[in-house]
Amino acid sequence: MRLFRPGLRRFSFALAAGCIAATALLPAQQGTLSPAEQQRRRDLEKELQSIAVVERKVMMPMRDGVRLATDIYRPKDATGPVPVVFSKTPYNFNHWDVRNRVPADMSTPIAAVKRGYAYVVQNERGHFFSEGNYDILGAPVTDGYDAMEWLTKQPWSNGKVGTTGCSSTAEWQPAVAALGHPGFAAMNVQGFGAGVGRVGPYFEQGNWYRGGAIQMLFITWLYGEQNQVRPQFPKDTPREDLVEAARLFDLAPQMPPVDWDKVLWTLPSQDIMKAANGPRGIFADAMPVPTGGAMVRRTPNDPAWYKGGLWHDDKPLNLPGLWFMSWYDVSVGPNLAMYNHVRATAKPEIADQQWAIIAPVGHCSYTRASADTVVGERSMGDARLDYNDIVYGFFDRFVKGVPSPRLEKLPRVTYFRMGDNTWQTSDTWPPKGARPTTFFLSSGGKANSLYGDGVLAAAAPATDAPDAFTYDPMNPVRSYGGNVCCTGTAITAGSFDQRRMEARHDILVYTSEPFAEGTEISGPITPTLYVSSDAKDTDFTVKVLDVYPDGRAYNLDESIQRMRWREGYTGAPVWMEKGKVYKVTLQPLTTSNWFAAGHRLRIEVSSSNFPRFDRNMNTGGNNYDEATGVVARNVVHHSTQYPSSVTVTVVPRR
Repeated sequence: MRLFRPGLRRFSFALAAGCIAATALLPAQQGTLSPAEQQRRRDLEKELQSIAVVERKVMMPMRDGVRLATDIYRPKDATGPVPVVFSKTPYNFNHWDVRNRVPADMSTPIAAVKRGYAYVVQNERGHFFSEGNYDILGAPVTDGYDAMEWLTKQPWSNGKVGTTGCSSTAEWQPAVAALGHPGFAAMNVQGFGAGVGRVGPYFEQGNWYRGGAIQMLFITWLYGEQNQVRPQFPKDTPREDLVEAARLFDLAPQMPPVDWDKVLWTLPSQDIMKAANGPRGIFADAMPVPTGGAMVRRTPNDPAWYKGGLWHDDKPLNLPGLWFMSWYDVSVGPNLAMYNHVRATAKPEIADQQWAIIAPVGHCSYTRASADTVVGERSMGDARLDYNDIVYGFFDRFVKGVPSPRLEKLPRVTYFRMGDNTWQTSDTWPPKGARPTTFFLSSGGKANSLYGDGVLAAAAPATDAPDAFTYDPMNPVRSYGGNVCCTGTAITAGSFDQRRMEARHDILVYTSEPFAEGTEISGPITPTLYVSSDAKDTDFTVKVLDVYPDGRAYNLDESIQRMRWREGYTGAPVWMEKGKVYKVTLQPLTTSNWFAAGHRLRIEVSSSNFPRFDRNMNTGGNNYDEATGVVARNVVHHSTQYPSSVTVTVVPRR
């Protein structure tokens, strides 16, 4: 076994046996399984061995000679070639739970095999047993294409592959699908926002940005993923030795715990990984990978974003798709924009083979919904859905090639409407008949905090009574709940009563009159602000809320705009002049919420939402290499001359 450090010399040391990769099917616990659960695991492994041909640690070759570790499970009783369900992941999927000294949970391959599929799971390059150097999103995309080529040519394969997975196990799929391998038959993408580079009004480069501000979730996530120093086996190690080694060793990095709620305050922000004592890698360091690493130093249109595994809307995507999204995930807006883009641009027969499901949960929490689903503090009621039946119904039709009664009765869009907590269906997103409705910001110049005089009105006020506040990068508005993932101890995703935050003077609060009757808002929400500042550059944030008659204010979605990128992301940044008023339209937020009679719509406006987004230091500098900022005095204007507004999508009663 050797220790691999890209860009440095290689050196070897001996071990009696070898190493492993654990299982993304169910993460290994620290030796805490109950005796009953341990026995269940043993029984599952025994059942799997009885029904499947099991081939573990198959080292699948890529075109550049790198080999990717792959486990294959296929039906023993198959009378001919079988369809393939393929999952490629950066996460740990070892078949043996070394901490509990029992098999991993093999429920997923058992379910696939029982349905007549071969189940194949593979690690991205640079992780666990897979060779090579890691770059985000499974780059190069040729790895995905080469895996399709290998799988479709196996004698046990029917030549059709369907892909499935959530988060990073989904995000590589669209860019590979755009390559058009003839054996890639269907994709099931779940929580896939970081795979979307740009689409429609969104220019996020895989959730790295929102409105040109950096989404800090990737810093905490990369802490455990950019493991550039790791053990690997020699290429001539027999497969049976790798399988046996997996019972003794675990290549899963055991990262020391980090209090991200403290570490994310580090300035300059390019030093956050160093402050966490994290590994060297693609976040802040130049690396020998397709994108070059150094992600924190890029601009939104840096050429590096187009050298990796991101899908952009200039790439054709002609593949049946089953799309899972969730209201409290990090990027439901871009995800829905991509779904609509594919339906509008794919070949006609493929455009009609797209199904979307939008759940009221956090990142990749679909099957955790219960009869009383609570997301943050807000109850969503019974948010369960038969996801597994839907997935295999989809694969039955497009990968196995047989009729699928479950898919036939599935509407093109199934979405959960929060507020009255009901599943709704539609042929389109937004639902047909939806219409834009605009509310205008107004106040007497004192909209600061929950106790101010800000309102959302049917018309813009005749004269401007602007609302001013100070934004100090050293005292930012803290993130509280929200549409986010992967931030460790820093943020808990979901819907929370925001009144404790709205006591701050640097949050402007605008609230509508109570709705006279129940109203569904489902679709894009577009804020347009007229703003000024005494800083060269600053941010403006918006949060949309449902206010209950008793005053509780639950967040629905949130966004940000870095003013240097207000005119677009493909050119040079543009700066603000002191006192000059600028129009800025934020990228659309989105939700589905039933505002019962007596409820009110609210938006908050501020200049920070930290650590959801990085802090703007207000200097006009690089931001990532700055430790000192300046205080900005920011102003929101509202009048017929400066009609600051928020446009929501109202669905008529059906």
